[in-house]
Amino acid sequence: KEVFGYLMELSQNRHFTLIIDEFQEFRNINSSIYSEMQNIWDANKNRSQLNLILCGSVYSLMKQIFENSREPLFGRATARIQVRSFYLFTGGVAKYVELLADAKAFTLESIVNEVFSENSLFLDEGYFSILSLIALSKTSRPEIESVLNMNIGGFLDKLENEYGLITKVRPILSKPAGKNVKYRLNDNFLNFWFRFIYKYSGAVETESFDYLKSIVNRDYTTYSGQILERYFREKIMKEENLSAIGSYWESGNQNEIDIVAINEYEKTAIIAEVKRQKDKVSLEILREKARNLVNKELAEYKIEYRALSIEDM
Repeated sequence: KEVFGYLMELSQNRHFTLIIDEFQEFRNINSSIYSEMQNIWDANKNRSQLNLILCGSVYSLMKQIFENSREPLFGRATARIQVRSFYLFTGGVAKYVELLADAKAFTLESIVNEVFSENSLFLDEGYFSILSLIALSKTSRPEIESVLNMNIGGFLDKLENEYGLITKVRPILSKPAGKNVKYRLNDNFLNFWFRFIYKYSGAVETESFDYLKSIVNRDYTTYSGQILERYFREKIMKEENLSAIGSYWESGNQNEIDIVAINEYEKTAIIAEVKRQKDKVSLEILREKARNLVNKELAEYKIEYRALSIEDM
């Protein structure tokens, strides 16, 4: 309290940035700090030149601190940044990036060797069976419930809204209340872990690392293609003026299209297929898959079809 009060007073004459990392940990140390900070902040903010940045790695707790109306710091944040995942295997988790960097594992072969090795720290992570099924492309609620033989509505809601681990996605231009829904894992590391480690936990327990490496190398093209799709979606979002962007599929997962980007004002749309190799994309097939979408929802739009691959990165 005294330190923060002093810094707020100091900021009336000096402009500086204060960063407090792992801010949610004050709950375990002294939760009254939040109300004390609120009182000091409210009393001094109009005269302060302080740029205050509060960081935390536990999404649910940070969300509660600043977005729960019963919390002292509710409504005090003037901006929010949720750092998104990046990197193919680690999702950007600093711990795992550091492990690979220390091992000088910068190629596919060396990364796979490091992950699947005796005493590897990558082999001790785990969350829920729901996340595992989503990583294995069981992405709709009926598919997941048919495997688990239980109602998972509450679990999906918590994973999405409290923990921020999954996102609910619908075909672009579909109705908000439509039942054609899939779920997507937000974190690249969890996606990798559940696909290649959790699924083959028996091989992990028997330390059959050569077998695990062969599985990764076998499925790497498909897996990295999914990450490539995410990359191009974000790239198009930054480079184009858009009113909406997403994927498209019809009932029964028919006519799936990787990316549909729309500019409603100019009546233009980009319809794209993503593959690692450009010669694997057929624009003729893409046009056929998009026929219903183009003839109905996008009937008045000028359509640009794109084949996107690694060389377009």
